Amino acid sequence: MERRIAAILAADMVGFSRLIELDEAGTLARQKRHRLELIDPTIRDHHGRIIKLTGDGLIAEFNSVVEAMQAAVLVQRTMPAREAEVPENRRIRYRIAINLGDVVFDEGDIYGDGVNIAARLEALAEPGGIVVSGTAHDMLKSQVGVGYRPLGEKRLKNIATPVRVFQVTDGAASPRRRLALRRLIWPGAAAMAAAAVAGWLWTRPDFTPVDPAEMALDLPKNPRSRYCPSRHAARRNRRVGWQMP
Repeated sequence: MERRIAAILAADMVGFSRLIELDEAGTLARQKRHRLELIDPTIRDHHGRIIKLTGDGLIAEFNSVVEAMQAAVLVQRTMPAREAEVPENRRIRYRIAINLGDVVFDEGDIYGDGVNIAARLEALAEPGGIVVSGTAHDMLKSQVGVGYRPLGEKRLKNIATPVRVFQVTDGAASPRRRLALRRLIWPGAAAMAAAAVAGWLWTRPDFTPVDPAEMALDLPKNPRSRYCPSRHAARRNRRVGWQMP
């Protein structure tokens, strides 16, 4: 039996029972392909190993929390394209949680709060999203190139102490967040483009600002107007029956 600090990744399929009821054969076949072609190779490539398998999920262990996060982000970014041709209500999506904690290794299996916290955190992730514990977040910081939104301290089942939780905001953004990001980015991009065009017009070699003095026109010394508003108004008022005061 060995005890050490490890990064634990827990993943499960969203709505597994409902998907099985809708299309058991199709769901299981696609899940098998996702594991063989994406999930298992990604975990191996990031020096992790799968410890436990369930019908709808898995527990994997990594020596590095950075590599655990890199694997999670890659899986979540790749999944939408793999399920793009499947009807919306039958698509496979995963929730992923990562924790860094004390783990007991015993004959190929793992135990301890480090594992339990990761397993409990899954439910706090959005479909297609990732959450991490405070201990994992403290080690990750900006090393993976994703953002984090604090969710506060959460009480988890069978865990004595509240756990700080962070949602990954850029690695596997939810549809709502992607829409919000587009709404923020496009107006800013338009403003930057307008500023760039204005700067180019001002600095281009053949552009010469016009002297305001050259735009002035000389007025006649004794201007005469052939139009008298008062006379025209009087004649118009007589035609329509109105009297000038």
